[in-house]
Amino acid sequence: MKLLLDEMYSPTVAIQLRQRGHDVSAVVELTDLRTAADPVIFAAAQRELRVVVTENVRDYHLEGLAAFDRGEEHAGLVFTTNAQFPRGDPRTIGRLVTALDALLASGVDLAGREYWLR
Repeated sequence: MKLLLDEMYSPTVAIQLRQRGHDVSAVVELTDLRTAADPVIFAAAQRELRVVVTENVRDYHLEGLAAFDRGEEHAGLVFTTNAQFPRGDPRTIGRLVTALDALLASGVDLAGREYWLR
């Protein structure tokens, strides 16, 4: 499974996951996506068969539904919350890396699915 981390996540998360052998990109690392709208980011993730990791449940849930309406299966969505992984807490990056590493190592297939990271 390949991931695309939405813009609210530090690129350090992607860097640390790549150091663990995972194929992870972060929107903030990609100049063509850095200021892009959610539909553009979602479409880019689908072209690369990447699961989008985001806190933006409302918009990406709708993007997933729109894909199904078009008869397409998206690569998957992983949702988090700022309450679960608070951006202002210095421990969050490590906790997020650990949780995503475990998800990636699990081998679960998220194609067409939404998954809440805990």
